[in-house]
Amino acid sequence: MHLSEILTHLGEERHQYFNAICPPVIQSSNFAFGNFKDFRKAFDDEFHNSIYTRGNNPTVNILRKKLAALEKAEDSLVFASGVAAISAAVMANVKAGDHVLCVNAPYSWTYKLMTNYMPRFNVTNSFFQGNNLDDLKSKIQPNTSVIYLESPNSLLMELQDLEAIARIAKENGIITIIDNSCASPYFQNPIEFGIDIVVHSGTKFINGHSDVVCGVLCGTEAMVRKIFESELMNIGGIISPHDTALIIRGLRTLELRMERSNQSAIKIVEWLEAHPKVEKVYYPFSKNFAQLELAKKQMRGCGGLFSVQFKTDSIENIERFSDAIQRFLLAVSWGGHESLLLPIAAFYNRKGYKDPEAPWNIVRLYIGFEDPDYLIEDLEQAMKLL
Repeated sequence: MHLSEILTHLGEERHQYFNAICPPVIQSSNFAFGNFKDFRKAFDDEFHNSIYTRGNNPTVNILRKKLAALEKAEDSLVFASGVAAISAAVMANVKAGDHVLCVNAPYSWTYKLMTNYMPRFNVTNSFFQGNNLDDLKSKIQPNTSVIYLESPNSLLMELQDLEAIARIAKENGIITIIDNSCASPYFQNPIEFGIDIVVHSGTKFINGHSDVVCGVLCGTEAMVRKIFESELMNIGGIISPHDTALIIRGLRTLELRMERSNQSAIKIVEWLEAHPKVEKVYYPFSKNFAQLELAKKQMRGCGGLFSVQFKTDSIENIERFSDAIQRFLLAVSWGGHESLLLPIAAFYNRKGYKDPEAPWNIVRLYIGFEDPDYLIEDLEQAMKLL
């Protein structure tokens, strides 16, 4: 299906709502039926019927169709946050006594899910080096039920070989789950490489306006139904119809936003790599990236997220650099119109917390829609303090 069809028309049965160009916000908690027979029939298949908005809502269903098509999946679910989607995907595919194999250094709340939450229910975990298939194979146990991936990683941008890992998982009867937030469905479709479940923080590129928190889960209809009937309905981590309408609005410009961010990032990465105060740039499509060929195989681009390792001798210099920045916002997340800066040094020397594994002289940048030369000027003046 053509991308323009997905973003502009798919799921939008305009004749059902006065031929309105924009879908209505069906802000209703429940839905009435005209007769006893229809009422009873709906309960036989709540997956396909709107009875109560904790399950199905017409506005949310429009978004579900679009997201599934973008990820080349059979169906999708939308949650109140990315971590809700991640948790539902994992919890739906483990039981007490199982083992989860997770890529090293995942998103912090994914790490906490694996190490703090799931062990409460006797689900053990191991972590493997994402670029080492032998390490993955050596850590598969007879009770391994899930392999969890994050490619690219949202800090150092490491990739995993999706096709190879999917093949290994299928040979061992293991479900594969990937966080595809960094690449977005515009630049990467893991299901095409055999991955079972794709999750996103839809807060980021999918919504694209920094005004809605949401999560996305895509897979086969059977898998999505399984998660709908258990983790979604039981835990109830649903998104509101109003927030859903904002995301549908955001999707209209997905192609334009991703291309702008991607092209600007490429220009800024090239400038940074030539700068004497830069040790290394972590970006999958950099000519210096160790996994460049794998990036070309799996991805069509990367968007505006990358990290820079600076040549500097103190955290204080990173702090001065961060405070001198004027055209980037000091903030977490990514995917909106605004460019962002996240210094890893901010997470060092925190009382009661371990220092991150990533070096303190790494700064993550997200490139929004500003003119790249405008952003380069800002980086250049701030880098004088490093």
